[in-house]
Amino acid sequence: MQKMRRKETLTGQLTRTLAERISSGQYAVGARLPSEQDMIAEFGVSRTVVRETIANLRANGRVTTRQGIGAFVMQQDKSDGFQIDTAGLSAVQEMVAVLELRIALESEAAVLAAQRRSPEQLAAMKAALADMNEAISRGEDAVQADMKFHRCMAEAAGNAHFLNLFNYVGELLIPRARLQSAHLDNVPMPDYLARVQREHEQICYAIERQDPEAARAALRMHLSESKARLQRSIAKLVS
Repeated sequence: MQKMRRKETLTGQLTRTLAERISSGQYAVGARLPSEQDMIAEFGVSRTVVRETIANLRANGRVTTRQGIGAFVMQQDKSDGFQIDTAGLSAVQEMVAVLELRIALESEAAVLAAQRRSPEQLAAMKAALADMNEAISRGEDAVQADMKFHRCMAEAAGNAHFLNLFNYVGELLIPRARLQSAHLDNVPMPDYLARVQREHEQICYAIERQDPEAARAALRMHLSESKARLQRSIAKLVS
């Protein structure tokens, strides 16, 4: 049984592993991917990680899903379309550029979420916040709970394209940005996470009140704070 290592998010690792198998032909075009249970057994991950991985592969055009049957490998288009160079994300400047993309994307998703969210979707956002609080109390980095919150918000926007783009951009950026912000800004990780969590709560509260402009403002403040922290890191590196 191949276990995934926690050098990066489990979803990111599993997405990369399955994408490599598709590219190498191990999973041929038209072939059905292993079942959720088979992947859980092989990689030692949760059902949530498997489902998030399939969502990422679907967003990247690598698989298509058939309800009740599974995920199937798609013919890969030779023109890759929009992609972010993951190697470049080791540079703080590039993370700032991608974060600016997230600000534009997610601020509008927050507006739509405030207008369209269902009680169930609001409950899912609150559950993600509770998961993050629990992870912080255990001394963990809370990356998965952080991503879950933003993913739930994107889903509540009621437009699948927001969710697909977040699955791609968020998976690339959140873990790297968190490590850079906390480390280079000389902030203890628990204090950094508590601040991030307060920003999440403001977003959730605005969406709960169904106040689109407050949701937009809270989301922009949250991600703009992250951008400012990264820019301070750049200033320290070049000084």
